[in-house]
Amino acid sequence: MKIKTVMIATVGVATLATTTQSCLALATSSIGLSILKQILLGGITKGLGIFADKNAFLQNNLIDQALPSELRQINSVLEKIAPSLVQKEREYIAEAAAYTVNIAEPILVNAVNSLTAEDVQRVANGGKGAATMLLKEKTAEQLMLAIQPKVDQKLNEFGIVSSINMALQGNQILGSILGSNSAMSATSPLSRLASEQLVNGLFKLVEQHEQQNSIQLLDAIQKQ
Repeated sequence: MKIKTVMIATVGVATLATTTQSCLALATSSIGLSILKQILLGGITKGLGIFADKNAFLQNNLIDQALPSELRQINSVLEKIAPSLVQKEREYIAEAAAYTVNIAEPILVNAVNSLTAEDVQRVANGGKGAATMLLKEKTAEQLMLAIQPKVDQKLNEFGIVSSINMALQGNQILGSILGSNSAMSATSPLSRLASEQLVNGLFKLVEQHEQQNSIQLLDAIQKQ
């Protein structure tokens, strides 16, 4: 009888230990997921806040770094023949950015709110900038499709696309950089490049926020 009692007690302790470990794992997983969401949402808020502020947008180096190489080449040519257009282009892209905030925000927030414990593990194993990369994988294509029509609308409304086309007319720069069909329809390629800058610039801002909070994030996810 005593032996049975010891065996039952031992099984009970083992079961309790397993249950405690499971609860602890669940708790740390939930904490890691919560911190991951908190940091990404913070980065989104920060990034979109800069998009909504024209001056902050123009002064941000990360957004400038996100300028696609093709658009940088076009601007290099424009600097030689119509330098004022480069500044106008930058300002109009900054103004267009503000109109994308309400389009981009729900896409990004929904993606963050849909993250799972498996995503936390990916971030834990992914190294520097892994959280932002995960978010980019989930939303970049959708963001491009969503914001490009608005960017195209605004850049045409401001007249910058036609002004650039006229300035570059005859030197074949659009054709050589953007492809053979750009002479027929340069608006879409130019708007696409501006949209790429916005999307990539936004993720650079989110990644900056992630790195600024990397210790908090790593502490949370490494406890899992």
